[in-house]
Amino acid sequence: MHRLARPLSLAAVVLLAACSGSDAEGDSMEGPDTGAAMPAVVESPEIPLPEGAQARSLLGEPLFPADMPDEVRTVYEENLAAALADYEAAPDDADAIIWYGRRLAYLQRYDEAIEVFTRGVELHPDDARMLRHRGHRYVSIRDFDAAIADFRTAVELTRGAEDEVEPDGLPNALGIPTSTLHFNIWYHLGLAHYLKGEFEQALLAWNDCLAVSKHPDSVVATSYWLNNTLRRLGLDAEADGVLADISADMEIIESTSYLDVLLLHKGEKTADELVGPMGEGATLGSTTTAYGVGMWHYVNGRRDTAYGLFEQVLDNASQWPAFGYVAAEAEMARLADGEDAGSGGADDA
Repeated sequence: MHRLARPLSLAAVVLLAACSGSDAEGDSMEGPDTGAAMPAVVESPEIPLPEGAQARSLLGEPLFPADMPDEVRTVYEENLAAALADYEAAPDDADAIIWYGRRLAYLQRYDEAIEVFTRGVELHPDDARMLRHRGHRYVSIRDFDAAIADFRTAVELTRGAEDEVEPDGLPNALGIPTSTLHFNIWYHLGLAHYLKGEFEQALLAWNDCLAVSKHPDSVVATSYWLNNTLRRLGLDAEADGVLADISADMEIIESTSYLDVLLLHKGEKTADELVGPMGEGATLGSTTTAYGVGMWHYVNGRRDTAYGLFEQVLDNASQWPAFGYVAAEAEMARLADGEDAGSGGADDA
């Protein structure tokens, strides 16, 4: 049984953080009586994006769809053409809407994908899948508030409903889906709060996510972010409890980077063996791992080393949709604004 499957109350989280000595500089929570300032990021709603840009980074830089190998783009475009044909044949069909939006997003055409999912929400207001996918793409374009609103509505729509396996748009090597609808709602809700620096709210979502994490990959992915969040709050004993359920022999298909970083926290891996190529050679995996290793340094008090790794992550803007890249961006945005969030004591796109 996972040690944090029973969520802590928000009051308990805040009390534990206070007892641990965490001042959580720059953090904030939704709801009344927090009095905390939002972590500042660069917002330029009055400045239009350059043509072709999909979003603006948390540091104010326009973000454009990345180049991809011709053979990969060909497959993605063929899949999109098939999804568009299905959508045009049945434009009100929920599945056709979802797959058309997903195929657009895989080509980093996030603005179009969000428009498609928005139409899906209008046509199928009780279908939580529309909100789950639109919320994911709001995270991609750094609109965390919109993402949180979608995921919270999705939570209410799925409350008490039976969970369902979510088919992969980009199947793994074994062709085995590793996540479910409920998992993805809680996972991305926790991520959006984490990226905003709202670690107490993120903790609540990660606990609920762990409770619906059934596949080992889901358990590892949730445990990775949960461990980060707990240590940011100074709750090291609780984080150690999460690590106790993690082992190197877990049957992982996709979440190897997350598992490696968790084993680093357990002392079973070293930072030197985990950090992979950066800069032009960066991959999704190396981006994920680099942020995780940076956070390991961060929560162990080696802030300069951590920020050095976060800067390396940002050296390859082609990885900007990756969660590790967005997280590194959020860390550097808080630093640039003079807000070094976290306790100081102690990956996906």
